[in-house]
Amino acid sequence: MDKIGSYAIPVVMILIIAYGLGRKVSIFDVFVKGAAEGVTGTVSILPSLVALVTAVSMLKASGALDILSHALAPLPNLVGIPKETIPLGLIRPMSGSGAMAVYQGILSEHPADSFVGRVASVMMGSSETTFYTVAVYFGAAKIKKLRHTVPAALSADFTAFVASAAAVRILLGGN
Repeated sequence: MDKIGSYAIPVVMILIIAYGLGRKVSIFDVFVKGAAEGVTGTVSILPSLVALVTAVSMLKASGALDILSHALAPLPNLVGIPKETIPLGLIRPMSGSGAMAVYQGILSEHPADSFVGRVASVMMGSSETTFYTVAVYFGAAKIKKLRHTVPAALSADFTAFVASAAAVRILLGGN
């Protein structure tokens, strides 16, 4: 099976080139044009990404994430989310790498097969880095007015967090 999988990308590339040649497309010119558009898109979203990474780093380094987590501790109990996963729920919409660091911290304190570990795992897989996604896609499309996008996406993230705890409780048992 590994041998077949190792041929997948070269076969797809050959098929794309063959299709382009069959349609009499200047493959190299189209490739260069696409690469230039990719660089232009990257440059246009770079300021948003720098601002986002800076904000997340400041939030973590300042201790504000810990303070906010402790302040919000009573609320997750109302909806069945383990309090240990609050920092993950707060950082996940902002940063994938930050969320991964928090997630690894949770797993270092709680085994992966514990209720908290399972909920954290499902949270990581069922939620999105909302602000990063909005910054990248809206920045690339040069959309300035977000309207209802961020509140709707954060509502979806919150729903994913609550559903994660419920799904683990129902399907795998737990607190």
